[in-house]
Amino acid sequence: MQPEILFEDNHLLVVVKPQGIAVQKNDAASNDDFQSILKDYLKKKYNKPGNVFLGIVHRLAQPVGGVMVFAKTSKAASRLSEQIRQNVWKKCYLAIVDGIPKQKKAVLEDYLVKNEATNEVFVSKKENPKAKFARLSYETLNSKDGRSLLKITLETGRAHQIRVQLSSRGLPIMNDHKYNKNAKIGSNIALWAYSLEIEHPVTKEKLVFSAEMPENHMMQ
Repeated sequence: MQPEILFEDNHLLVVVKPQGIAVQKNDAASNDDFQSILKDYLKKKYNKPGNVFLGIVHRLAQPVGGVMVFAKTSKAASRLSEQIRQNVWKKCYLAIVDGIPKQKKAVLEDYLVKNEATNEVFVSKKENPKAKFARLSYETLNSKDGRSLLKITLETGRAHQIRVQLSSRGLPIMNDHKYNKNAKIGSNIALWAYSLEIEHPVTKEKLVFSAEMPENHMMQ
């Protein structure tokens, strides 16, 4: 598999993650995760012996594709992780949902809890000691045939956040096999990491990367 590279220098590797591939190995025997594919790409490109460093600083769920940033040095990884903690990054997603939002634009705030055993997330009360605050904003770009295309800006980065916050309001993402009971078997989830704005870990330059949602998801 030849990865789609958006940007590369000595510190960063910015790529488009395909849908349906795990970011990291699920078990020791597997080598078809995205990190391994990218390490292999770097190893071959630069003829590197031994192990190649490639730091994961953020994640996309296996069904979700789009823009991802990896660190090529431990220093870059540390600085990028700190940017995430300080909410420097700006993440924008596109999603097609089943349903039409009552409000064209809105801010959604919830407290989410993850069930580690089932790898599912659900909305909980603030008082739950395991609950984490989640906030996003969305704008409806188009609605047709009972579905809507939303542009979503993430303000917190919780597991399955977009999927759970929308489905809990009767707006499940199209073909989300975990949170949409009407998902079509064998189809990819209509959720895409569309753009990402970061600060370069060394030069401090503002960088913006984007990748278009696959055509088979776009509303005609």
